[in-house]
Amino acid sequence: MIKVLLADDHGIVRAGLRRIVEESGDIEVVAEASDGREAVLAVRKEKPDVAVIDISMPVLDGLEVITQLKSESPEVPILVLTMHEENQYVVRAIETGAMGYITKQSAPEQLVKAIRKVHSGSLFLTDEAAEALALRVAKGNKIQSPMDTLSTRELQVLRRLALGNTNREIASAYHISIKTVDTYRFRLLKKLNLRNNADLSRFAIQNNLIET
Repeated sequence: MIKVLLADDHGIVRAGLRRIVEESGDIEVVAEASDGREAVLAVRKEKPDVAVIDISMPVLDGLEVITQLKSESPEVPILVLTMHEENQYVVRAIETGAMGYITKQSAPEQLVKAIRKVHSGSLFLTDEAAEALALRVAKGNKIQSPMDTLSTRELQVLRRLALGNTNREIASAYHISIKTVDTYRFRLLKKLNLRNNADLSRFAIQNNLIET
């Protein structure tokens, strides 16, 4: 049996994923998590064969979870789950160390196959995700959009600002100073040619960086 961790902040979604997984016959859910920190702790405790991680979670987001797990438990392949096919997250999730990337919409048809594939040591990507990665490689260093100029940390800070987190909350989440968060915010406004947090929120929604 392939032992799996399911991490998603929506209980109904986890229940649906569990049902899909356990109907496979060769996969079992050994742990669930409703936020990023719980996911990291669950991997430490249960040592699953595959971790299925939602990219948009409270406390620690999916990218932060991937970073921690690749440091602490590099042997555990990570399959990223998302509500949207956000190209920025596709590329950064794989760059950070994820082995697979699927949308929640495609989960009923693809989740079991994806788990088996990443468990075997192979990458699993939807056609859209594969295209996003191919475009990133083809572009190389040629910047084609403002999003391409953002570092992974800037993208994470942008998402948290758009969700209404305060600078103090963001600083606590990423173990950085409030002054550093303010520096990231200033860079975001400058790089994206925006004026304030309301503009940042609109930008994040328009680019599918947060679920609405």
